Amino acid sequence: MVDVPANDDHLSEQEKDQPLRDDIRLLGRLLGDTVREQEGEPVFALVERIRQTSIRFHRDDDLQARGELAAILDGLSTAQRTQIVRAFSYFSHLANIAEDQHHIRRNRAHLMMGTAPRAGTLSYAIDHALAGGHSLAQIAALFRTALISPVLTAHPTEVRRKSTLTREMEVAGILRERERMKQTPAEKAESEEALKRAVLTLWQTNLLRRSKLSVLDEVDNGMSYYDYTFLSEVPRLHGALEDELQQRDADGAETKLPSFLAMGSWIGGDRDGNPFVTADVLKETLRRHSHRALRFLLTELHELGGELSLS
Repeated sequence: MVDVPANDDHLSEQEKDQPLRDDIRLLGRLLGDTVREQEGEPVFALVERIRQTSIRFHRDDDLQARGELAAILDGLSTAQRTQIVRAFSYFSHLANIAEDQHHIRRNRAHLMMGTAPRAGTLSYAIDHALAGGHSLAQIAALFRTALISPVLTAHPTEVRRKSTLTREMEVAGILRERERMKQTPAEKAESEEALKRAVLTLWQTNLLRRSKLSVLDEVDNGMSYYDYTFLSEVPRLHGALEDELQQRDADGAETKLPSFLAMGSWIGGDRDGNPFVTADVLKETLRRHSHRALRFLLTELHELGGELSLS
C-alpha cells in the first residue's frame, strides 16, 4: 500500500514519483521472471543485456554503448528478435499501466489535500471559464445545445486483442488495490502472486492474431470498450458535470443537463469503398450495438430491483 499523506507539498517531484518507479520495478521483475521461466536463462540474459546497454546509451549518451547495442541487434536470429520484441512490447504495456495508475494516484492526492483543481479536470475547466467572464447560466446553456460525439474507428494495426486488454485491466486493478488497501504480509504476497499470473498469461498470449479479422470481429472488439468504459463512465461524467455546476450556484439550484455526449463508431459502417462493409454487415452492426446497450440497461435495472424493497 502507498500511503498518501494529507499534505505532500513538502515532497520533491522525485519523491512523489517514487510509487511509480516502485510499480514499474515490480512489474519489470515479474516480467523478467516470466521470461526466464518460459524462455530460459539465455533469453532472459539477452533481454537484460539489451536493456542495460540501451540505458547506458540513452541516459549517458554513451557512443560505445550505441555500437554495442547495434552489434547485439544485428547478430540476432529471427526467433531471438521475436522474443526480444515481445519482451520489450509487454514491458512497455506494463509501464503504461503503471503510469496510468500513477496519474490517478496524483489526482487523488490533490483531491485529498484540497488543492486547486488540476488542468484536465472538470473543476479546472469550469473555473477557467468563469474566470474568463462566462456565467454559470452560459456554461449550462452551452451544454444544453452542444453535441460531443467521439467516434471509434478500427485500423488493422491498432485493433488490440480483447484477451490482452482484459489482462491489462486485471493488472491495473491489482495495482490499484495494493495502493488503496492496507494489506497484511499474506495479502500482499497473494496480490503479487495474482500479478505474476496476469503477467504470465500476457506472455503466453500472442500479440497479433493468427487469422484476419472480419468486419464483425472488429465491431465486437470495438464494443468491448463500451463494457469497460463508456456505458458506465459517460453517465458518471454527465452527473459529475451537473454536480460541479450545482455546487457553484449561489442558490444551490439543481442543475439538469440533457445528454450532450454521444459515442459514435465507424466500425462496421464505413461505407467509403470498403468491399466488406455491405448492407447486411451494417444491419448486423446496428443490431449488435442495440443489443449491447439494451443488455446493459436491463442488467442495471435488474440490479436496481435487487437493491430496492419488494414491498
